[in-house]
Amino acid sequence: MTIRTIDRRRLLVGLGAAGLAAPFLGRPFAAFAQTTLRMAVPDPADSSVGRAATRFAALASEATGGAVAFQVFPDGILFGKDQNAAINQLGSGALDGLILASSVYASFEPKMNAISLPYLFPDYERLRAYLGGEPGAELLASLERLNIQGLGFFLRTFRNVTTRETPITKVADFKGVTLRTPNNPLFVSLFQALGANPTPMAFSEVYSALQLKAIDGQENPVEVPWNNRLYEVQSHLNMTRHLADSFLVALSGAAWGRIPEEHHAAVREAAAQMIAEHDEEEIAQEKVIVGKLQEAGMEVHDFEQGELAKAQEIARGIYPQFEGQIGAEFMARSLEFVS
Repeated sequence: MTIRTIDRRRLLVGLGAAGLAAPFLGRPFAAFAQTTLRMAVPDPADSSVGRAATRFAALASEATGGAVAFQVFPDGILFGKDQNAAINQLGSGALDGLILASSVYASFEPKMNAISLPYLFPDYERLRAYLGGEPGAELLASLERLNIQGLGFFLRTFRNVTTRETPITKVADFKGVTLRTPNNPLFVSLFQALGANPTPMAFSEVYSALQLKAIDGQENPVEVPWNNRLYEVQSHLNMTRHLADSFLVALSGAAWGRIPEEHHAAVREAAAQMIAEHDEEEIAQEKVIVGKLQEAGMEVHDFEQGELAKAQEIARGIYPQFEGQIGAEFMARSLEFVS
């Protein structure tokens, strides 16, 4: 056997190992760690959420001197892309860690609906203060009964409506527009009150439904129509900014217990630093994405003068429907906090 043959075999083995490791990010942090945990995210590795998870893994490793490592598993591969199942698995300890939208948690902890009360937050400053302040801390604590240890929330940019034919610059423009929404009563109630025809649907079906004109539009943060090429089947980006959401960084109670107690504060600080960096990046990136959607051919619209106030008044009219779920006391404190 020649030296050249040996080198070639070593090279092939090395490439094979690299290929097997490629889907799972964060492995460098796991090499000599005292505690290694798996962090599941629903989106691709290069998405906003995927990047946030990878940054958290790096910061946690640095803050603990390499003692605690997180391996990031993107695309929902650890929970079969079933987000409700993911929360159940997190509570049972089948998942070590999870980054998932707070609106999904609302099915398990109705207080989470408070974040998504329509037009609750007038700007990102107020949203960040809420998520990082006493209301956010209370929401994190509410998950302990599910055996979930919340580490913090990072924001998603506000949700906006895209449409094929109808620009929305007045509340009256919603009338009769068939909009895809998540299967969440809060979303459905809002668009019914605005005069639209809300149609709950799995997001995986949205592009084809828009293409076939089964629905007129959808609503999401602007990164969603950009990343999913909805500009190919939608003409109008309407900056309705009707609703907020956030992502929750959480560990199972079992995983939290596996982290040595002397590293708990460092892991929390790593989460806080990642969240601060991520929020700044997201807010700045929103303007960039709006520009990209314009370049792709979408027209961008804002509400005409006085119309935003009308939409806000209509939205406040549905709050009593959710007072029983969220809790009258917590809803009142939430309204007072942002007022």
